[in-house]
Amino acid sequence: MASPLEQFEIVDLSKPLFMIGKVPITFTNSAAFMFAAVGVASIFLIAAGSRKQLVPGRLQGLAEMLYDMVAGMIRDNVGDAGKKYFPFLFSLFIFILFGNMLGMIPYTFTFTSHIAVTFAMAFAIFIVITLIGIFKHGLHFFSLFFPHGAPLATAPILIPIEVISYLSRPVSLSVRLFANMTVGHVLLKVLAGFVVALGIVGGWVPLLVLVGITALEFLVAFLQAYIFTILCCIYLNDALHLH
Repeated sequence: MASPLEQFEIVDLSKPLFMIGKVPITFTNSAAFMFAAVGVASIFLIAAGSRKQLVPGRLQGLAEMLYDMVAGMIRDNVGDAGKKYFPFLFSLFIFILFGNMLGMIPYTFTFTSHIAVTFAMAFAIFIVITLIGIFKHGLHFFSLFFPHGAPLATAPILIPIEVISYLSRPVSLSVRLFANMTVGHVLLKVLAGFVVALGIVGGWVPLLVLVGITALEFLVAFLQAYIFTILCCIYLNDALHLH
């Protein structure tokens, strides 16, 4: 029986495209499913917006629901100043959502189950949001690391704590997504192994559990995209308003 971790193996789909030092850069299954997520999401949104009906159909209704959800997320957590960042945050949410959902299809690959991918996204977002804060507030941005109204004597304690907390954001953001997707897929693989091993007679119990866990994993796939995006909104709010 295949290992539950085999589904996370990175496979080269091409010969080295170029070299970075002595490291060959190839087109992998992870990159292929990133392109697939972008392609499927693009087809979905284009198809949903092709017929702009006053009473939306199912496809248009689903697209509008996702649009309104992200817009509401930004409005509630960032305010009017966050409106111009809607295209980026909506694209981020859709990319993660479709990546998670595609990974739920048997024999596909879940690129969000790799810490290298999630950390790259989280670190890039961290750098961009930090630069937004610095460009908007200048050196006053660093007042974010000392809570307003706190006694000056507490600065030697509070500032290191706030700096460490701020620098840990890309780590916590990436690990949360990576860990949830990895654990869920490992659990599904293990339960599927029990179904096969126990056969027709004894396999119905783990099969029922597997169906329930699969439904739960679809919910987790959606929630993790939502949580990743809403945390980005909160971090953006801190950069814009220094709260």
